[in-house]
Amino acid sequence: MVMRVHDWLSKSHEGLYTQTGLTFGYLLLTDNRERMGFGATSPEGQWLDGEVVPKWVSFKGAYDAWLDPAERSASKTLKLTEAEEAFVPFYRKLYAALKNGLFITDDDLIHMGFPARTSGPRHPAPVAKEAPDSDADTSVRGRVTVSFFDRGGKHKKGKPDGQHCVEIAWVLSDVPVSRWDGLTHSTVDTNSPLTLAFENDVRGKTMYYALRWENTRGEKGPWSEILNVVVP
Repeated sequence: MVMRVHDWLSKSHEGLYTQTGLTFGYLLLTDNRERMGFGATSPEGQWLDGEVVPKWVSFKGAYDAWLDPAERSASKTLKLTEAEEAFVPFYRKLYAALKNGLFITDDDLIHMGFPARTSGPRHPAPVAKEAPDSDADTSVRGRVTVSFFDRGGKHKKGKPDGQHCVEIAWVLSDVPVSRWDGLTHSTVDTNSPLTLAFENDVRGKTMYYALRWENTRGEKGPWSEILNVVVP
């Protein structure tokens, strides 16, 4: 019998963008680089800066240009696909190097959007079956702070087993938004609460938003209902 091994790499453009944002947002912090053996003057660090990061930046730029459905074109889709194909082999090598790193913990790997090392039977992280519950705080001018937690969880905190972060999709709109694909902005956070900051000229506008869990393999659960709050 052939055993199928789950591929940790996110398969969608959006998922890969989110996953790599977690990776480099954590890895490129100076203290983390030095501790994990990727300091700027080390061979690993020079490879990271000279080969991996430029390809990631190209992928990010192509993704940002492609993101708006109203301006999406065949040429932008092709550029995104080409940038992704150039980047992914280096991203796989990076994970292999990180996974084998002497001073890199499983917690480091999880914070970077990678699966932890396994020792024994592997139990893949489940895809969330329910959306997060949330509360919104508008007590600070120009800031919307969303606390998220497991549905039905005690003390309104915690993430379901195997879930690494929450994604919040949002948009400012003068008319009610009834479709999730109408929430054109997206951000992720591994720890509650998540704060969105706005300029003074959008105070009083309505922000529509929804949340969903993402597991340690980059797989997303269902969206919550679309909620709304006025930017204070």
